[in-house]
Amino acid sequence: MLEGSCHCGAVRWQFDGVPDFTLACSCTVCRRYGTLWAYDFEGERIHVSGPTRAYLRGERHLGFHFCDQCGCIAYWRGVKPREDGRRRIAVNLRLAEPEAVAAIPVKHFDGLIWASDPVMDGRTVADMWF
Repeated sequence: MLEGSCHCGAVRWQFDGVPDFTLACSCTVCRRYGTLWAYDFEGERIHVSGPTRAYLRGERHLGFHFCDQCGCIAYWRGVKPREDGRRRIAVNLRLAEPEAVAAIPVKHFDGLIWASDPVMDGRTVADMWF
C-alpha cells in the first residue's frame, strides 16, 4: 500500500498495492501542477480523505482536487461515474515519500497531442525528482 498527503496533512490518499506505472502528462494543467499520476477507481484501489476544493477543467469532465489549506494538488477525479458506475481517479505520487515510489516506471504522455500514446523510456519516479 502507498500513502500520500498534502503538506499540512489535511488531505490524504491511499493506493492499495503498487501501480504498474505513473503518468507524467504535459497537458496545459498537469505541466503546471508538476504531477505524477497513478490511476484506478475511487473506492477500489484508491481511497481519499480530507477537505478539498476542486478546479473543473474545460469541459468539466475532471475535477482537480487540492487542499484548501496548503494548496497541494492531491488527485483528480472524474466528475461523473462511467456507465458501469465506477468513477476514475488518479492520485499525485509526488505526495508520497520518495523512497516508497522511487522504482515505479514513468509513462510520458504528450497531453498537447491527445492522439499520442504514452511512452515508457526506462525512467522511474526516482529519475523525475528535481
